[in-house]
Amino acid sequence: MKRRIKHVTVLGSGIMGSGIAAHFANIGVQVSLLDIVPFELNDSEQKKGLTKDDKAVRNRIASENFEKLKKASPALLYSPKFAERIKVGNFDDDLAKIKDTDWVIEVVVEKLDIKKSVYEKIEQFRKPGTLVSSNTSGIPINMLVEGRSDDFKKYFAGTHFFNPVRYLPLLEVIPTRETDPEIVDFYMSYGSKFLGKTTVLAKDTPAFIANRIGVFSMMDLLHNVQKLGLNVSDVDKLTGPIIGRPKSATFRTADVVGLDTLVMVASGVRDSGVEKNDFYDVFALPEYVQKMVGNKWLGSKTEQGFYKKVKGSDGKSEIHGLNLDTLEYELQGKSSFPTLELTKNIDKPIDRFKVLIGGKDKAGELYRKSLGALFAYVSHKVPEISDEVYKIDDAMRAGFGWENGPFEIWDAVGVQKGIELSKDAGYEVSDWVKNVESFYKVNEDGQSIFFDKNSGNYNNIPGQESFIILDNIRKNKTLWSNSGSSIEDLGDGIINFEIRSKMNSLGGEVLDGLNRAIDLAEKEYDGLVIGNQGANFSVGANLAMILMMAIEQDWDDLNMAIAYFQKSMMRVRYSSIPVVVAPHGMTLGGGCEMTMHADRVVAAAETYVGLVETGVGVIPGGGGTKEFALRTSREFHTDDVKNNRLREAFMNIAMGKVATSAYEAYDMGILEKGKDVVVVDKKRQIMTAKMMAKSLAEHGYTQPIEQTVKVLGKDALGMFYVGTDQMLTGNFISKHDKLIADKLANVLVGGNLSEPTVVTEQYLLNLERETFLQLCGERKTLERIQFMLQKGKPLRN
Repeated sequence: MKRRIKHVTVLGSGIMGSGIAAHFANIGVQVSLLDIVPFELNDSEQKKGLTKDDKAVRNRIASENFEKLKKASPALLYSPKFAERIKVGNFDDDLAKIKDTDWVIEVVVEKLDIKKSVYEKIEQFRKPGTLVSSNTSGIPINMLVEGRSDDFKKYFAGTHFFNPVRYLPLLEVIPTRETDPEIVDFYMSYGSKFLGKTTVLAKDTPAFIANRIGVFSMMDLLHNVQKLGLNVSDVDKLTGPIIGRPKSATFRTADVVGLDTLVMVASGVRDSGVEKNDFYDVFALPEYVQKMVGNKWLGSKTEQGFYKKVKGSDGKSEIHGLNLDTLEYELQGKSSFPTLELTKNIDKPIDRFKVLIGGKDKAGELYRKSLGALFAYVSHKVPEISDEVYKIDDAMRAGFGWENGPFEIWDAVGVQKGIELSKDAGYEVSDWVKNVESFYKVNEDGQSIFFDKNSGNYNNIPGQESFIILDNIRKNKTLWSNSGSSIEDLGDGIINFEIRSKMNSLGGEVLDGLNRAIDLAEKEYDGLVIGNQGANFSVGANLAMILMMAIEQDWDDLNMAIAYFQKSMMRVRYSSIPVVVAPHGMTLGGGCEMTMHADRVVAAAETYVGLVETGVGVIPGGGGTKEFALRTSREFHTDDVKNNRLREAFMNIAMGKVATSAYEAYDMGILEKGKDVVVVDKKRQIMTAKMMAKSLAEHGYTQPIEQTVKVLGKDALGMFYVGTDQMLTGNFISKHDKLIADKLANVLVGGNLSEPTVVTEQYLLNLERETFLQLCGERKTLERIQFMLQKGKPLRN
């Protein structure tokens, strides 16, 4: 029988409970968010004359946390409207309603006796077959179900989400000994397909997988930092993006998570007795950490931890780091490490490790020690915490934001070299590793295979049939490439155009590749996907090129470059084959314009898309302004609608508004409902886009005819001019801002026309290009572009 999840009840409305509730609401599920009834009235309730029997009082804890959920930054909801899918309540009044829910997720305080008492109440009202799971991060799963009914045990498992739930894709599923295997399969499948999670099957061991490895790695660094004479900012510089880790690196991450949480996990693992010999000592707390905990210097929650914000001599706030020897806060200067300089021209973090471990300075020594310890540790965790190496790597990428898992890094430096690093760091790797050639390979079908310790063979990583990994197929399936792009054969008559320039910016080499891909698809294939699997889809056009042409007043070449961009976008729209664009991450300026010209869009839920050109003093010049004029004109039914739709389009562009999710992009008119689709699991995006392109082709795709656009001319233009005059008078915008806004309005209404007129798309493109060129000639615009380039801002429109 197919199991459908229409309603979920989340028990516990704190940070994790709220995050879980929000994410289920994100995918369209109705949620009940419950918490305990307060013990006492607060001051506000007393002043209002409320009693403990009033609903507002009884639901206060869940209601307050629900309000925090709605205001969270970064947002927990894909769209503010999705908050309507969550209803709050309390355990005493609303627990009986779980008879009508499909899944109960317990997220109460991490105490065994409290959790077991909650389960006892759940059993009073739960109907047989209802899923029940716990978000515990440390309590053994088998202990949670002691004393429960057979049916409860059959459907129960640990479902360990990571915070923030929307943004960290890991979901560890931990079955008990009695969990039905079919139910385990359901949790795994639902987590991946519907929640968009990297769903990892974990064993019921202390801290499960990600926290076990992640906390070991952090604790090892905590022990080494003093031995190497490094300070906290040094370590964060060395353990952040340079090695494919989050910007918060090590110590800032500890501050954000909370030192008490780190200590709890480390102590829990140590006290469990599962670690032996040298690894046992790593989980011991360094003396300075014990003192910090005693002082309640726990990080962000106590406003000081490894870092503290203080007032400088000039009265401005400064971030000081903790001196681990003196336990005093001090301004820590920028350190320079020659080893890092050697990696400047290596784009991918995975390719830097071979260079980093060869460093002759303290940085090189830190990398050798930390990687040696990590390699030895993970080798001994197979099969204790996982039978397969890929599960450990999946967990670290998805739960801790590592770009590469430990076994992938080990492959990058070489298996034998990794064994040497472990030995030099004072550890021995597990015997099973010593004869391994590599942990991963790619087979002839472009699928990743892993070394399986149990069989001694290489096996397929399961589930790959649902997605396409471009890195794996690029070697054998690339049809053409240049310095900034490539074309790959996805099979079944569909090819993929991949942007591969720095930060995926859109320069001449990318546009050349795009036109070549369309030419090739029209001649020999059935459809085209435009997609990549980098950190972002595209940050827009190459600012440096535009600046150079503008400074040299090379207007003819700049005009031709813009016209080429416009023509390329129109080819995306009006080619003879279906073109499906797959945006994700930052999709800005030209990346947004490419998206808006697709036949269909398959957007990742985490797509941050918008036309941001006004930020550097120009308007969208690659068809974005034209496209908003076109889409707005379709809704010109009454004068009020005309003005409102135009204002919305104008404000979206003028303010450089960026959607915070693909769902918000629907509200902004960048994605179109009923045509474009959103996928929560980014790994499935290219495959989904391929299937959509194939479906369009099979259903008789016909090249569309260029459209006409109704523009409103002078009447609407006057409305915008009045508005910008008022903004300038009120000192809300500068004269240059007003100039940009007025010129934007002029394009949106079709220019200074005496009456509403039907024009062609090319008419608007010409007007858009002319305006773009005019603004490039403004001194203030050039100053803005130069400022962004000097600050190292993304090279985007």
